[in-house]
Amino acid sequence: MSRPRTISDADILAAAARVIGDVGPARLTLSLVAQGAGVSAATLVQRFGSRRSLLLHLAESSVGDARRAVTEARKRSASPLAAARHVLEAFADLAATPMEMAHHLAFLQMDLTDPDFHRLTRKQALEQERQLRALLDEAMGAGELRAGDAGSLARTLLTVTNGSLLRWAIVRRGSARHWLKADLDAVLAPWLPAPASLTR
Repeated sequence: MSRPRTISDADILAAAARVIGDVGPARLTLSLVAQGAGVSAATLVQRFGSRRSLLLHLAESSVGDARRAVTEARKRSASPLAAARHVLEAFADLAATPMEMAHHLAFLQMDLTDPDFHRLTRKQALEQERQLRALLDEAMGAGELRAGDAGSLARTLLTVTNGSLLRWAIVRRGSARHWLKADLDAVLAPWLPAPASLTR
């Protein structure tokens, strides 16, 4: 009879993500991930086979993360617009420091140049856009945003989010979350319905 797993694959992948944030993908080793997850390197080899396979599993898990992020955001607020903002602002968690941002950008280089990683990254990006579009469409239906093209707004917000964090890492003024919130405010301002007092 096999022994039950005390550490889930999800926990190991979360540890791998933390290691990437700490040292970047080039310096990631199975030993570092094992240390962060509280398991042996042999356990990682048994479950994932290799460092590359582990990273591919991490990339694949990010597709489900996009869906889970929306589910968790909806639990926090009944407002679809507030949920959409929470999902977008959570991207700042990848940029606790400019160095951590640089490490995640290094992983993105792998995503863009390796066909196997790119396939998963593209799938994740499209799922993020689909989930955000659904929230924005709901926000428009609820009167939280002006009626319009929710898909175009979703793409714009995701583009601004990515660019905002990169700009913050360069300028390094305040926190990444504060910087990102200001940029999201600027993009969303024209989409907000006019106050009732101004429409009379």
